[in-house]
Amino acid sequence: MFKNSRKRFDIVPNVFTCNILLKALCKKDDVEGAVKVLDEMPSMAMVPNVVSYTTIMGGYVDRGDMVGAKRAFNELLDRGWLPDATTYTVLMDGFCKLGKFIDATKVMDEMEENGVEPNDVTYSVMIEALCKENKSGEALNMIIDMLEKKYVPSSGLCCRVIDALCREGKVDKACDLWTILLIKNCTPDNAILSTLIHWLCNEGKIWEARKLFDEFDRGSIPSVLTYNTLIAGMCDKGELCEAGRLWDCMVERGCPPNSFTYNLLIKGFCKKGYANEGIRVLEEMLDKGCPPNESTYSILIKGLCESGCEADISNVLNVVASRNVEIKSDSWKVLVDKFVANRGSTGVTLERILSAKSSIETANSSIETTSAT
Repeated sequence: MFKNSRKRFDIVPNVFTCNILLKALCKKDDVEGAVKVLDEMPSMAMVPNVVSYTTIMGGYVDRGDMVGAKRAFNELLDRGWLPDATTYTVLMDGFCKLGKFIDATKVMDEMEENGVEPNDVTYSVMIEALCKENKSGEALNMIIDMLEKKYVPSSGLCCRVIDALCREGKVDKACDLWTILLIKNCTPDNAILSTLIHWLCNEGKIWEARKLFDEFDRGSIPSVLTYNTLIAGMCDKGELCEAGRLWDCMVERGCPPNSFTYNLLIKGFCKKGYANEGIRVLEEMLDKGCPPNESTYSILIKGLCESGCEADISNVLNVVASRNVEIKSDSWKVLVDKFVANRGSTGVTLERILSAKSSIETANSSIETTSAT
């Protein structure tokens, strides 16, 4: 059809048409078919251009065949074409995917020696590779160079550099990247903020995380994920009052807490020995129409057991039964492990719990019957 398009449809294909066909064939992993079209282009009075050869290179790269990609690159040079940034980047990406970072670096050096400036994709490919190679310092330097060239790194790329830096214990350097982004008028988003807050809290620097949050809050709206990340850090360090303030701020800003937010508070209260407060949070959660997830009951029941509040477990189960909520098997396992180990002193409580369990199963069975009819 392609060869006879002029005769059958009175349409004359050009090099751009051929390049679209080459891309489609490579996408289907038919690189051999694409090479055949490339070889036949001159017979159709068309000269393959840089895009044509770069497309073939991309097909080989997707296969992990760097010998084929390099062969297409050399053919491009032999035909008198000058590779552009995209051509070099495809070659670099292929080497990086195979873990051959030194070869990718050589290609980038060759690129710059030939006067071809890296583009944003080039930087992204190399920065990703540096992060995988645990060379976070070099990745940071390259993202700074990228910013100097007026390219804006994606949020995901910044997060990966922050992760790489923090995994190597360079949290301060990760904070420097935040400052550099602001200086270069690249406002960090919630994903970058959440990533940095996570690592700061992980290092115990919760007040630095709070300061960063407040700085962001002055010009942007924090997401549920951002609030949750900071609340998690506060709860983990026992700063429940601060976690509560963040909760209030979250609600006031019209950012409704999700089940993960409630779980964080429940876990925080239980960790500090205030499991009864966890019950209050559960009740509020249900009243607000936020469905508990698999972890909610396990967290609360485990907290009640560890706090010596076994008698309150039946209250939790009664709350659940009254709302026809299903309890997952892992929650029952926590109870069984607890009461089998202490069956001599907790018989009455266990009886109440089993009674509540029976009520829940009966309620759930009624719901299923009603739904079936």
